[in-house]
Amino acid sequence: MTAEGFLEGRRLQMARGVLLQCIMGGYPPAKFYGSDDGDLALVADPAQIHRLPWSDEPRALAICDAVELDGVPSGLSSRGQLKAVLARYAERGLAPVVATELEFFVFAPNTDPAQPFLPPLGKDGRREMGHSAFSVSSNNGLRPFFNEVYRCMAALGLPRDTFMHEMGVSQFEINLLHGDPLLLADQTFLFKHLLKEVALKHGLSVVCMAKPLAHTPGSSMHIHQSLVEITSGRNVFSDEQGAPTDTFHHFIGGLQACLADFTVLFAPHVNSYQRLCHPYASPNNACWSEDNRAAGLRIPASSPVARRVENRLPGADANPYLAIAASLAAGLHGIERQIVPAAAIQGEFEVPEHLSLPCTLHAALERLKRSALARELFGQEFIEGYIATKTLELTDFFDEITPWERRVLAAQA
Repeated sequence: MTAEGFLEGRRLQMARGVLLQCIMGGYPPAKFYGSDDGDLALVADPAQIHRLPWSDEPRALAICDAVELDGVPSGLSSRGQLKAVLARYAERGLAPVVATELEFFVFAPNTDPAQPFLPPLGKDGRREMGHSAFSVSSNNGLRPFFNEVYRCMAALGLPRDTFMHEMGVSQFEINLLHGDPLLLADQTFLFKHLLKEVALKHGLSVVCMAKPLAHTPGSSMHIHQSLVEITSGRNVFSDEQGAPTDTFHHFIGGLQACLADFTVLFAPHVNSYQRLCHPYASPNNACWSEDNRAAGLRIPASSPVARRVENRLPGADANPYLAIAASLAAGLHGIERQIVPAAAIQGEFEVPEHLSLPCTLHAALERLKRSALARELFGQEFIEGYIATKTLELTDFFDEITPWERRVLAAQA
């Protein structure tokens, strides 16, 4: 849209079906977004209008809410779903506080999808071999790229907490500062967009797939969650003596009750389950534990004022609005129903059957199809449309034969 049109307040409209567009570009049948495929309006959030600091030409990006033409928020909008969950908390006098930890890979350009990703050539003429977890070494040659990332983050008002090299080959992690969930979802979305744009300027490729490399840890988007009283700002997960409260345990109980139904909201692609089925500290379970990375729900070591629940299920490929909305909706469900969680686990453990989660996209979609709870919390329109889109994507994946099938099965089957 032109700057003039935007500043005049001209309304930007878009076909409703675009909210259900699949990653290949197609759409499910029109019945899932209104048989007429009419328009909805995009209404810019005044706090989320940003001039893009990496662009040589003056450009801006405005994060918008999708609103029906009669002014009602669209039920197909993931940002709208998050706002609805936050409104339900506000009715109880509570405000969630979240933080996201986003992992990603920085690769050399990959022009042939049949070939694996490679790390960039370093300043010493070599490619990283995966021995750099938490290293301060800079011979990977990425310092100019990250310097521009930091500069652009500052220009966009994206405060970073910590930043580090992760376990994978040319894999990194950033922790965004905790705060309002809608703000954190916006910041996570902006940061991913920033990363990819700045990488292109530097002749690099940033990949936020859940599992881009075999035999290497995948990329997560862990969500840290706590709840505070709106009036006092007190963390309701801890009592006056610093002990865990019933609200804390009920929040965990809600997550345990919902994670299996909601798995595909946290792990939305075929590749998401490559990460979950080869755990490397990416647990595919609804167990909870004090500071144990093998649990899907980890309680990090912290002071009582910072007591929080870390949901370790979402991958870097998850929609941040939807993943945060689903996690918080599950916790609120537990609070409303006063669900008591299973006992905490520690050390090495076997996952009980009732706390295991789907480990393929097909199984996760089947679980969501059967979930009356998902329809209750997110609405029939959203869940049916989401299932239709993801089913199209899964069908498209099965239309291709993988190199593994040709290499192994052709000679043996």
